[in-house]
Amino acid sequence: MSHWYPSPDPMAAAGQAREAFREAFGGEPDGVWAAPGRVNLIGEHVDYNGGLCLPIALPQSTVAAVRRRGDDVVHVTSTGKEPWRGTLGEIAPGQVKGWAGYAVGVPWALARGTAGPQGEPLGQNGFEAAIVSQVPIGAGLSSSAALECAIVLALDDLAAQRSGRAPLGHGDAGRARLARACVHAENEIAGAPTGGMDQAASLRARAGHALSLDCRDFSVRHVPFEAAGAGLAVLVMDTRVHHALVDGRYGSRREVCREAAATLGVASLREVAFETLDDALARLDHDEHRRRVRHVVSEIERVRRAVAVLRSGRLGGLGPLLDASHASLREDYQVSCAELDLACDAARDAGALGARMTGGGFGGAAIALVRAASAELVADRVANAFAATGFADPAFLLATPAGAARRLA
Repeated sequence: MSHWYPSPDPMAAAGQAREAFREAFGGEPDGVWAAPGRVNLIGEHVDYNGGLCLPIALPQSTVAAVRRRGDDVVHVTSTGKEPWRGTLGEIAPGQVKGWAGYAVGVPWALARGTAGPQGEPLGQNGFEAAIVSQVPIGAGLSSSAALECAIVLALDDLAAQRSGRAPLGHGDAGRARLARACVHAENEIAGAPTGGMDQAASLRARAGHALSLDCRDFSVRHVPFEAAGAGLAVLVMDTRVHHALVDGRYGSRREVCREAAATLGVASLREVAFETLDDALARLDHDEHRRRVRHVVSEIERVRRAVAVLRSGRLGGLGPLLDASHASLREDYQVSCAELDLACDAARDAGALGARMTGGGFGGAAIALVRAASAELVADRVANAFAATGFADPAFLLATPAGAARRLA
C-alpha cells in the first residue's frame, strides 16, 4: 500500500505555531501567516534563463507565528531544527547556515530596499518567529520559498501596521516586490541560486488556476486549471531522495546557461526562438552547452503549448508534454535520477497520461497526470515498483491549485 501525506489543515498548523511560539518566547505572537509550497506543472530550469513557467500553489503551507521586537534581535525556531538567534547586523552572506538562512535572510534583503519604498522601515526591526511546515521538506516542492514568503508577508504586515500604510502584500505589484526580496535572500544568505519561480507561485498564485509566469519581467497570467472537472488529478510522487539546491550541481547548470547565452550573443536563453534552435545549436562548440540550450529552448515552447492546452479545456493533452519534458530533463539537462525515472515509468505503466520530474531534480518529486478514479492505483503501482527495486518507500499527495500566502490570524 502507498503512503499518503496527511491532508493539510492550515488552522491546525496555526494553532501548533502559536503553541510553539508561547513555549519558545512567552506571550502571544502579533499574528500568524501562511505561505504555500508549489508544484511546477511544466517549465523546469528555465526561470533563471528568463523563460516561462507554469506552477500551481499547493494546499500544503508553511505557517509562521511572528512577533515584532523593538530591538535588532532575530530569533527563529522550527520543530525538530536548531533555533537561530542573533542580530540583524550578524546576518550576511556566508554567515547563517542551514534552514535559518531562508528565514533570517528576508529582513536582510528588506533592509537593503529590495521591496520597500525609500525610507520604509521594512527589515529594520528584529522579530521572533515559530515555524510549522506542512510542505514536505527536501521534495522539491519549495518548502524553503514557503518559509521565506510567510516571513516576508508577516514583516510587511507588521511594518505597515506600525507606519499606518497599506501593506505591500495587499496588491500584486507589491507582492512581486516582496517576492524579489525573498529571491535576494535565498540567493545571497541561504546560498541557493534559484530564479524566482517558487516565490512568485507562493505569493501570487490564485486558487483553481495555474500561474503562467514570464521570468523575463515576472509578469503573470492566471490560467484556469480545474483537473477534477475533467476527471483528472495531479499526483505528486515524493521519491524521498533528499533534494538540495546548495550542493553545486544546480548552480553549475545555471553557469553553463550563462556561458552559452554569451556565446550566442543574447542576454538570456529566452532570446533564442524555438524556430531557430537548430541554428543556435550549430553555433555552440561544446556538447554540454548544446544539451542545456536544447532543453531550455524546447521547455519554454512546451510551456506555451501547455498554456494553450489548459485554455482549450482538453487537459489530457498535457500528458505528452509532461513526458517530453521529463525526457529532456533526463537526457539534455541531466538532472533526473533513478528514483525519479522509475516513478515516472511506473506511473505511465499504471495508466498515467503523462509524468515528469518536477523541481530542481537530483531527487525530490515527480508528478503524474492521472484519471482521478485511478490515483490510488497508480500510487500503489509506483510504491510496488520502488519496493521491488529496493528503493525507500515513496510518499504521495494530490495537488490542487491553492491560493497565495495570507494572514491566518
